[in-house]
Amino acid sequence: MAYSRLHDSGALVTCDWLEDHLSDPNLRIFDCTFYLVYEEGTGRPYNVVSGKADHDKGHIPGAGHLDLQGDFSVQDSPYSFTLPLVNEAADAFARAGIADDTRVVLYSRKSPQSATRFWWMLRWLGFDNVALLDGGYDKWAAMGKPVSTQASQYPPGQLSTAPRPELFVGKDSVLDAIGSSSTCTINALGPDLHSGENGRYGRAGRVPGSVNVPAMGLFDPQSLEMASVEKAAEAFTAVGADPSKRIIAYCGGGIAATLDAFYLHALGYRDIAVYDASMSEWAKDTSLPIETD
Repeated sequence: MAYSRLHDSGALVTCDWLEDHLSDPNLRIFDCTFYLVYEEGTGRPYNVVSGKADHDKGHIPGAGHLDLQGDFSVQDSPYSFTLPLVNEAADAFARAGIADDTRVVLYSRKSPQSATRFWWMLRWLGFDNVALLDGGYDKWAAMGKPVSTQASQYPPGQLSTAPRPELFVGKDSVLDAIGSSSTCTINALGPDLHSGENGRYGRAGRVPGSVNVPAMGLFDPQSLEMASVEKAAEAFTAVGADPSKRIIAYCGGGIAATLDAFYLHALGYRDIAVYDASMSEWAKDTSLPIETD
């Protein structure tokens, strides 16, 4: 794991490292892929499509697939990806094969943010022996690493929890932070959504006073490797995200925000939260303030 310049050097692993450790008995690898298919005229910002079909066509040997919307979210919520109760999430991870003594590596396709959502959820449960595969499946395949179509299922595990409830917040915490000099609220969506040019989530705009560090700028669009430490640190510093401040990251539905949160944590920031429902909730609640450029 050659990421010693990161404060948390274990947060990322390389494809070479993972290939060398595929036979480790305590290793658990998971494909976290899902896709957001953006829609017009349906009243919802996107349709969630599982990545299981692509997983079945080819995956890293031994890897299982995690279905965020199907198995790790509240099913009757008006918003996609709503965080379940601690015991429900822990039970789902345990059924997938994660136990107290396992080392977990997460990856996804097309973007790291599917994997960082699970990474952040595991940290929320108090499980820290988890890393992201730098470059994800796309880089793994591009390097000619072995690919399998064989179905795999890890035996169920026993997973203890030491919850960190402060890692996820709701709208009241975001509202209270507006105007606070001790909190930096970061929008991980693209600039067009931040400015209000794009009204995908209903009312166009952003949480008042929030700054923009798009998740898409934190990884290379070709290799899908994470941005350099220097580039990421500069992006956060430029918007006033000082490590001494409380950081609240948000996006459309609590997914892209976890990519910002991942890198903030890896850079040494320690007081970080993700607004779970994000703009899917905020933009529809007319009692909440919103601003545009």
